[in-house]
Amino acid sequence: MTYQFKRATVAAVAALGMLGFAAAASAKTEVRFVVAEYSSYSGKHYEEVAAAFEKQNPDIDVKVEVVPWNTLLQRLTTDIAGGTAPDISIIGTRWLLDFAAQGVAEPIDGYLTPEFKGTFIDTFMTPSVIDGKTMGLPVAASARAMMVNLDLFEKAGAKVPTNWDELYAAAQKISKLKDTFGFGLQGKEIETDAYFYYALWTHGGDIFGKDGKSGLNSPEALEAATLYKKMIDEGLTQPSPTNYNREDVFNLFKQGKVGMVFTFPMLIPQVKAEAPNLKYQVLPFPAKRAKATYGVTDTLMMFSTSKVKKEAWKFIEFAFKDEWRTQFDHGEGFLPVTKNVAAEDFYKTDPDISAFAAGLPYAKFAPTVENWEEIADTTVQALQKIYLGQQAPKAALDEAAAKIDKIRGK
Repeated sequence: MTYQFKRATVAAVAALGMLGFAAAASAKTEVRFVVAEYSSYSGKHYEEVAAAFEKQNPDIDVKVEVVPWNTLLQRLTTDIAGGTAPDISIIGTRWLLDFAAQGVAEPIDGYLTPEFKGTFIDTFMTPSVIDGKTMGLPVAASARAMMVNLDLFEKAGAKVPTNWDELYAAAQKISKLKDTFGFGLQGKEIETDAYFYYALWTHGGDIFGKDGKSGLNSPEALEAATLYKKMIDEGLTQPSPTNYNREDVFNLFKQGKVGMVFTFPMLIPQVKAEAPNLKYQVLPFPAKRAKATYGVTDTLMMFSTSKVKKEAWKFIEFAFKDEWRTQFDHGEGFLPVTKNVAAEDFYKTDPDISAFAAGLPYAKFAPTVENWEEIADTTVQALQKIYLGQQAPKAALDEAAAKIDKIRGK
């Protein structure tokens, strides 16, 4: 055997060895997991969960992909259309009905053991049950409330409000302070409609009437929208609310520039980390004719197109262990969706979280109806026209209500 032949043989064997190693490495089952970005903590948490899971399951590789909420639905819709949907994803529960109707969501009753199902709080499981089938698991829950900057209230000599008249009066006083605005109003992107529902509900209105038709053309909706527009025109909100999404409004609050915002518990850990000297209080929404808060759940959904459902489910069960759920709920500022975490003293003694949880008995949830995102977008467009002065409140709301009724076939 010549030297050249020996060397070629050794090289070939080495190459085969490398191929064998590559084949072994690629033998891992990959689970793609799209994580909604609640905050900068979201991706870090699930990367940590994935690493711990992979240590116990070296044959499974969990790929965590973090996507901002504002682009999440479009990203998933594009991936579904292109045949590249992930295996599991956090989604807004309000999207679940459409995903189920499209056959995109995988029913999970066949995977749910009675023991695992029993770990969840029943109230938060209900929105994921469609036509008797469980289409996902509650992964996050929150209620909404008002946060006030106590320092600004003290400087302005304003009274912390319990009703809308008091909120308006406090906003007037706080807005007279230098570089300060009384009320932070969201007018852009996801949940701009929700920021209006807070006022709609507490004025006694609702998203849909008993006949199933839109409630946007009700007297209560007009009263709520007119109040928001009045506050904009009088400089009681930050200028041009349609340039501010919810994160922008929250940043104004953390910077001490607004006296009042409507928010979710996730803002609490952000304030503590980024504005530790800010003195605040969590309070119910101001009431006119009714008490209300927005109860929100997000869902962890498995896609019907996944070819690794068994492995994906194994990861799901791991991610819902008490230690991970405690870490996630505390880190993001969520209300617990599992019974063991809910039993922690923290949720009874922490004044901030307990203040959000206090609203749950009268919480309202987004309606479980088809085409909800189109309905929400129609509402947002009407509100933006009102806020920008492009259309009078009554005309904009009447027009939006007619469009929504058409969407729903009413």
